[in-house]
Amino acid sequence: MSRTAQIERKTKETSIKLSLNLDGSGKSELNSSIPFVDHMLEQISRHGLIDLVVDAKGDREIDDHHTVEDIGICLGEALREAVGDKSGIVRYGHAYVPLDEALSRVVLDFSGRPGLEYNIDFPKETVGGFDIDLFKEFFQAVSNHGRITLHIDNLRGDNNHHIIETVFKAFGRALRMALEADTRQTGIPSTKGAL
Repeated sequence: MSRTAQIERKTKETSIKLSLNLDGSGKSELNSSIPFVDHMLEQISRHGLIDLVVDAKGDREIDDHHTVEDIGICLGEALREAVGDKSGIVRYGHAYVPLDEALSRVVLDFSGRPGLEYNIDFPKETVGGFDIDLFKEFFQAVSNHGRITLHIDNLRGDNNHHIIETVFKAFGRALRMALEADTRQTGIPSTKGAL
């Protein structure tokens, strides 16, 4: 069974095309028009072993908010579509990732119930001119549209770039763990029989 998805989202604010393959090798083609966002999406792809293609255009003359949020919406929808009924997956994933002085933890559950706990205190408001607050909007959109329970905690760090990179790498690795086939599990990993 192919675990792939293609999502297109077109509004007055953005035009997004996103495709992914959950059983890929970590290849990516990224053109969000925001270089730092492309750098972070590459972390998800590489560390999650998810092939990811993103082509996004947005009203960046206003700011980056709509573009970043809508990429998150499309990624969440694509994850939900590609994983199907969740039969045979591990379901839960977690990862700790360090980068020099920074350390972050991501824990997630393909529960069918969206929820985000996001605990990051950035030392500065921007990184490379990018508004760091928009990453919370991104993960909120992924959680809502992927119907994923998502806990993100930065445990320490002084450098914004290092902090957010540890988060995206940990998110990719947690996705990889949760979406792996569980060879001992048959059916949907829930006592309810549905997720």
